[in-house]
Amino acid sequence: MKAIRIERYGGPEVLLFQDVPIPDPGPGEVLVRVAFAGINFMDVHTRQGKYANSRTYPVRIPVTLGMEGAGNIVRVGPGVDAWHAGERVAWCLAWGSYAEFALVPVTRLARIPEAVGFDSAAALLFQGSTAHYLCNDLGRLRPGRSCLVHAASGGIGQLLVQLAKRAGATVFATASTAAKADIAKACGADHVLVYGGGQFADAVRELTAGAGVDVVFDAVGRSTLRDSFRATRKRGLVVNFGSVSGSVQDLDPIELGEAGSLFLTRPRLADYLADGAMVQSRADDLFHALQDGTLRLTIGSRHTFDDLPQAHAALEERRQIGKSVLAAG
Repeated sequence: MKAIRIERYGGPEVLLFQDVPIPDPGPGEVLVRVAFAGINFMDVHTRQGKYANSRTYPVRIPVTLGMEGAGNIVRVGPGVDAWHAGERVAWCLAWGSYAEFALVPVTRLARIPEAVGFDSAAALLFQGSTAHYLCNDLGRLRPGRSCLVHAASGGIGQLLVQLAKRAGATVFATASTAAKADIAKACGADHVLVYGGGQFADAVRELTAGAGVDVVFDAVGRSTLRDSFRATRKRGLVVNFGSVSGSVQDLDPIELGEAGSLFLTRPRLADYLADGAMVQSRADDLFHALQDGTLRLTIGSRHTFDDLPQAHAALEERRQIGKSVLAAG
C-alpha cells in the first residue's frame, strides 16, 4: 500500500512516499481502508519531533504520519466483536492515516452517519472533539456565561465559536486581520477584537463593564497569555491549549493570584477521549450539529499523496484557512 512516513525529524523534506505491506489487525484493532485523512498541526509537530519524548502521545519514528481519518473497516482483529467489516468509521489520535490502509484501536473509533461524508468526518473529529471538550467540559458554557476565543479564524477557533454560541454563551474573539475577523463574525462571535499588543484585554474589560470574561481559550501562548489573564474575571478560568507563539517558560504562580485568583489549565485531548464511549458521544453530538446546521465546517483544501509536502508547508506557514484533508482512497 502507499503511505507517507518519516524516519527522521525535520521539515517537509523528510516526508517519504513509500510502498509498505498492508498490516494485519491485532487484538483490539481494526484495519480500515482510508478514504480521507485530516491534515493537522499535530502531524506537523510529529514530523518536527515535538512528541519525541511525550508520554501522552507516545509516537516514535519510524512512523506513518496522520493521526485522524475516516473510511470503511475491512478486517477486525482477534476479540473485536462490536465492530464489523463494512462499517463507516472515523478516528483521531491514532497515527497511520496518511496511507491507503490504517490500523486503528477500537477505543479511538466512532461510527459515521450515512448522511456525513468521509471528507467531513475526517476534517471534523479531531478539531471538533477539541472544541467540544473545551466548550462543554472545561468552559461549561451556557446562557449567562462569556468566553474569549483567540485565533478564532483557525480550524479549532471557528468550531469553538460556533459551539459556544450553540451553548448560549456570549463570545468574544480575536483575529489578526480584517479578513480573519470577518470569518470569526460569520461563525457568530458577538465581538471581534484585534490582538494589538494586548489591547484586546482592555477592550474586553470595557465591553464587560470592567468585569472580564468567565473563560479565555488561548491557543497562542507566549504573546497573549498574560494579557489573557487581564481579560479574565476574578476566579475565572484561562485554558492554554496551544503555543503557536511559543511556550511561556517564566510564569510564577503568584501572577494568577495577582490577576484575580485565576485558574490556569493546560489540557490535552487524549484525557478527554479516554475510552470508546466518550469518543462516540462527542462524535455523535458533532455529527448531529453538522447535520442540523448549527455547526458549519470549512474544508479549505484537498490534497493527494503527491502534494502533501506543499500542504504541510502551507500549514506550517499559516497560509491555510480552514481544514485540509488528504484523499487517500
